[in-house]
Amino acid sequence: MYGQDKTLSCADCNQEFVFTASEQAFFAERQFSEPRRCPSCRAARKASRGDTGGGGYSSGGRSGGGYSSGPREMFSATCSSCGREAQVPFRPSGAKPVYCSDCFSSQRASSNRY
Repeated sequence: MYGQDKTLSCADCNQEFVFTASEQAFFAERQFSEPRRCPSCRAARKASRGDTGGGGYSSGGRSGGGYSSGPREMFSATCSSCGREAQVPFRPSGAKPVYCSDCFSSQRASSNRY
């Protein structure tokens, strides 16, 4: 069904660009319409909107899930298993154990065993 590349014309710069057979299959699988802009104009439009999310295709108006693109605030805590200082991406409340990355990995590995 998508055996041949198509040549399309960009709605912004009128430059012709190739819409490959694999891109056509990708777009059809996700029920996207044909691209109206060449890759350069799509990238420029995305950059002008300040879009930094991955994927390269619009998420249909949804934001990036509520997370900021800045560095994540980290908090110091004492590992409940080994007693070493750990940096965690949440403010420990004391209600649940907090683990350093090594102990967390060990805990996760042991809980995944049958």
